[in-house]
Amino acid sequence: MRYLKVGAAVLNQTPLDWEGNARRIRGVLEEAAREDVQLLCLPELCITGYGCEDAFLSPGVADAAREVLGSLLPHTSGRLVSFGLPVWYRKALYNAACLVSDGRIMGFVAKQHLAASGIHYEPRWFSAWPEGALGEISWDGSALPLGDLVFEADGVRIGFEICEDAWVASRPGGSLAARGVDILLNPSASHFALGKHAVRQRLVLEGSRAFGVAYVYANLLGNESGRAIYDGGALVASLGEPLASGPRFSFAEGQLTTASVDVDATRTSRPATSRPGCELSGGVPVAGLQGASPALVEVPFSFEERDPTPPRTAGPAWEQSSSLKEEELTRAVALGLFDYLRKSGSRGFVVSLSGGADSSAVAVLVATLVRLALEELGPAELASRLPFLTPILEGGEKEGGEEDLALLARRLVKGLLTTAYQSTRNSGAATRHAARSLAEALGAEHHDLDVDPLVQGYLELGAKALGRPLTWEEDDLAMQNIQARVRAPGVWLLANVKRALLLSTSNRSEAAVGYATMDGDTCGGLSPIAGIDKAFLLRWLRWMAESGPSGLGPTPALEAVTSLAPTAELKPPEEHQTDEADLMPYPLLDAIERAAVRDRLSPLEAFRRLGPRFSELPPRRLAFYVERFFRLFAQNQWKRERYAPSFHLDDENLDPKTWCRFPILSGCFAREIAALRAYVDERYPAPTPG
Repeated sequence: MRYLKVGAAVLNQTPLDWEGNARRIRGVLEEAAREDVQLLCLPELCITGYGCEDAFLSPGVADAAREVLGSLLPHTSGRLVSFGLPVWYRKALYNAACLVSDGRIMGFVAKQHLAASGIHYEPRWFSAWPEGALGEISWDGSALPLGDLVFEADGVRIGFEICEDAWVASRPGGSLAARGVDILLNPSASHFALGKHAVRQRLVLEGSRAFGVAYVYANLLGNESGRAIYDGGALVASLGEPLASGPRFSFAEGQLTTASVDVDATRTSRPATSRPGCELSGGVPVAGLQGASPALVEVPFSFEERDPTPPRTAGPAWEQSSSLKEEELTRAVALGLFDYLRKSGSRGFVVSLSGGADSSAVAVLVATLVRLALEELGPAELASRLPFLTPILEGGEKEGGEEDLALLARRLVKGLLTTAYQSTRNSGAATRHAARSLAEALGAEHHDLDVDPLVQGYLELGAKALGRPLTWEEDDLAMQNIQARVRAPGVWLLANVKRALLLSTSNRSEAAVGYATMDGDTCGGLSPIAGIDKAFLLRWLRWMAESGPSGLGPTPALEAVTSLAPTAELKPPEEHQTDEADLMPYPLLDAIERAAVRDRLSPLEAFRRLGPRFSELPPRRLAFYVERFFRLFAQNQWKRERYAPSFHLDDENLDPKTWCRFPILSGCFAREIAALRAYVDERYPAPTPG
C-alpha cells in the first residue's frame, strides 16, 4: 500500500477579476498546505475565470494570466498543483491546465474536447487539441511542453481530463490508462442543472473504475459571470468507489476536499486492457505540431507516504431528500442571487409582489438566501461579503439561540428586500392579502401602491388621441398591457433610489408563449426564475408552504398564494381571468414545450406523442393547444430576446443567448400546422351540426 494525499478545490471566481481570483486561489493553496495535501487540482480556467466570453480573444488576457500564475508559484512549495488558464500556441488559443511542482511549471495539457452545446460556446474562443500531439511554448525564457502529456513524479503517473473530456464517448482517460496513469485530474467548470450532479458522480466513479485510477474532480462554485451557476461538489474516487465529496451550493469563496488514495491498489486492480505496455509509442502525427507520440514529463518531486484517512462521502441530509429537485432549485437560486448581488455592487432587491405564484416565489427565494448565507457564514463573514448590511448586523446577534439568529435574519431581509403591491380597480382582495401576508412573514419592507389613477390617465390620453373611448370589446389586449406597464416605473424608482436590483418575475412557460407584457411585468435587471416551468414552480411553492428546505422549514404564509388560481388580474373581476384559461393547462403547456424545443418535434409529431399522455382531452382540443403553442412560440421570439438575464437552472432553457436560438422572424410553422390540421381532420372529423 502506498497512500498519497490529494485534494480538489472549488472556487467562486469572477471573470477578469485578477486580484480577487488570485486571492481566492492563494486561500485554497494555504489551506492545502495546512492539510498537508501533496497533489491539488484547481478548477478549469480558474485564473481568468471560465466566463470571459470574447475577452478570451484579447492577447492581454492570456498575458495577465501568465503574470498571475507567476505570482502564485511561490505558494505551491512542497506540493504539486494544477492551474487552469488559456494558452496561445501558433496563432490558436487553447484551454489548458498546467502542472506545477514545488514552484516550477512542468508543462501544459490542452483540452481535447470543447463544450459546444447549449450554454457552452468554447469553439468560438478555443481550438481543440489533437490527441497525441505535442508542442512547446516559450515561458519566461524556457521551452515548456504543451500537449497530450503524462507527468511522472516519484514513480506516480498523473494525467488530465479537462471537464468536457470526461463527458464524451472517446474520453482521454482510456488512452491515459493505457499509458500507465495512476491519478487522473479533472479541472472542470461544470454548470449546475437540475439533476445533473448524479450524472457527474457517475462519470467520476465510472472513470475511476474503468481506467483503474484515482480520480480527482474539481469544479467552480457560485454565480461566476451572471447566468451560469456552479454548484461545486468536488469529488475524489478510486476504482469505482467514492473517497470524498465536497459540499454543494456553498456561500464560501473556496473550499478544499481531501482524500487518501492508494496508488498500489489502483495498479493491482487495474483492468488488463488498460495495463501499460508500449504506452509511450505509436502516437498520431499531426501536421504543424512538434512531435508525433505522447510524451512523459519527468517531475522532480518526492511523495512521502501518508497514513490513510477514512472515506468522507456523507453529504447533508437534503442531498438524500425525496424532494431533491426542490432542494436544488432553492439552493441554486439563493446562491445565484447572493453572488449576483455582491458582484454587481447592488444594495438589495426590489420585487413587484402581486400576490401571485411567480413574484411570491422570487420574494421567498431572496429571504431564503439570507437564511442560508447567515447560517453558513455567520454575521461577521456575511458583513464582510455584503458590507452595506453592516449597520443591521452590528449588535444584532446575541450568544447562542436559534431565535436570535431568526430575528437577525428578519432584520436582514428588511434591509435587503423591498416589495410593492401595485393595485388597479381589477385587483382583488385575495391577492392583496396574499402579498401583504407574505411580505410580513418574510420581514420585507412592503408598500401598497394604488396605480389605478395612472392607468386611467393613460386610457384618457389614448381616447383623446384616437377620438374614441377605449373599450374591452375592441381594445382588450391594449387595456390589459397598459396596466402591467404602468407598474414598471414605480418599482424602477424604488430600485434606483435604493441602489437595488429590480427582479423580474417571469417564468419559462410564459416566455415560451409570450404571456408577458414587455416593459411591464418583464421589467428588471435579473430574471431569476425565467428558466423554470410554471408547473414545477407551482409544485415548488406548495412544497415551500408545507415542508421547505431541510433545516429551514416551511413558509406557511405561502398557503394564501398557493390557494389561488394563477391570474394576471388585468381584466374586470367579473371575467374571472386565469392564466390557464388564457393559455392552456400548465402541465400540457410544459409538455408541448419539451416536445417542441427539447425534442425538436413538429406540431404533428408533438400531437401524436402527447395524445396518450393527455387522453382526457378530446383530440381536436389537444390539436388546438398544440397549434396555439407553436404559433405563439414563433411569434414571441422577440420577447425572449429582450428578457432580463436569467439563471441557467435546467438544461431545457429558452434563453436565446445561451441555450435556445430561434429566428425573430419566421414562417411561424405555417406548413407544419397545416399538416397537423389535415391529420386531425382526417382521423377526428368535426361533428356534423344538428
